[in-house]
Amino acid sequence: MTPILEVEDLTVRFPVGRNVFGRPRAMLTAVDRVSLAVPRHQTVGLVGESGSGKSTLGRAVLRLAAAESGRVTFDGVDITHLSARRLRPLRPRMHMVFQDPYSSLDPSWEVEDLVAEPLGTADPSASRAERRKAVVEALEHVGLSSAHLNRYAQQFSGGQRQRIAIARALVTRPDLVVCDEAVSALDVSTRSQIINLLEDLQRDFGLTYLFIAHDLALVRHVSDWIAVMYLGSIVEEGPAERVYEDPAHPYTRSLLSAIPRLDPAERSRERIVLTGEIPSPLAPPSGCRFRTRCPHAMEICAEVAPPAVPAPGGGWSACHLNGGDGGDGGVGVALDKSGTAS
Repeated sequence: MTPILEVEDLTVRFPVGRNVFGRPRAMLTAVDRVSLAVPRHQTVGLVGESGSGKSTLGRAVLRLAAAESGRVTFDGVDITHLSARRLRPLRPRMHMVFQDPYSSLDPSWEVEDLVAEPLGTADPSASRAERRKAVVEALEHVGLSSAHLNRYAQQFSGGQRQRIAIARALVTRPDLVVCDEAVSALDVSTRSQIINLLEDLQRDFGLTYLFIAHDLALVRHVSDWIAVMYLGSIVEEGPAERVYEDPAHPYTRSLLSAIPRLDPAERSRERIVLTGEIPSPLAPPSGCRFRTRCPHAMEICAEVAPPAVPAPGGGWSACHLNGGDGGDGGVGVALDKSGTAS
């Protein structure tokens, strides 16, 4: 299936601190040479721990964060360095739903104005009556109504606020929606309602989702394809069922082992507890970035970045254990917590 979004070798870095001359003291690499394809009308789940670069990648594909290198292609158009004027016609076709519905909606604006704002870019010539009609239709699609037009965001519950945020993203009838932890701030019952709503909207409007979350169980439920991110890089990709049932990368296996199991037969699965903290993106480890926490680390992991190896059942993983150097079952040299050979 043709991707509506293609990311190629994308790198995003941010300056950290300034010296007396105004130059950055260091550069933090939030996204490091990431490539990803999002097929039209499907959902790609992007999962990983906090600080792995998921949100930055989501912002970068919408041009809300500047790329240092690489390319972002939306529906065949390279938007990486498009000017604001040339990007403006594409803006209505891609939107983001942010994590916190309490801070993503301006409390001084009424719901009608909040939802209608993107229409100013999509159709500046539209009359107020036409905009109100589009706003009411968007609100009805998310389970609200015209009775809510003149209320303020603080008058709604968290779930209702997120419905307003979704209506705001939906009002221009976009092709791509980036959901950045869109349900993580909600309680369990409200979360399931919003997930069902997103699935219904995808079916009704042919939407494509890049769904960012840290909950692999949730991502499995909503996604066709899953990409697992660690310290700015994608370490595994594959069909959702394959990644969940047969993860190929040690990091993915550790994430899955933390999911509570309701089936008594599955509760005996070994819990993989990773030692140490995620290394600083200011000074990532050499070779494999996961090696300082990996229970299977070998000497080669510190020397050579792991290749992308095809995984049985589809997709790939970047790990020396799965093929190539050191991956043929031979005995590796263990590394201590600092990542040096022991």
